[in-house]
Formats: sequence, structure tokens, C-alpha cells
Amino acid sequence: AIVQGAAARKESRGGHSRRDFPKRDDVNFLKHTLIYKQPDGKYTAEYQDVVITKYPPKERKY
Repeated sequence: AIVQGAAARKESRGGHSRRDFPKRDDVNFLKHTLIYKQPDGKYTAEYQDVVITKYPPKERKY
């Protein structure tokens, strides 16, 4: 399930880093990823929007 969720993200965010997608993509991926195992053994992904209540996300500079 973890690999499925990571593979579905076409971005880099926090500890999740991809060379083919080095930037964060808040428009498409500022979401919670929910992975479900189906009876046939396959996994499906659903997403829920993240609700920002106090601190909006910002780019990290290292």
C-alpha cells in the first residue's frame, strides 16, 4: 500500500522524493492518499483534500 501511494504521487514532498518530479505540486497533490486493497488483491487509491487551518504550506529551502 505504501509503494502504491508513493508511485501515484507525481511530485516530491517531505521525505518523498522523485528525480522525475523534483518539485512539490500543491494543486494536484496537497491531499491525503487513501489506499484500499480490493477483494481481487489489487489496490485502488482515493484522495481527500487537506484542510489547512493554521499554517499554509510553503517551500522548504535547505
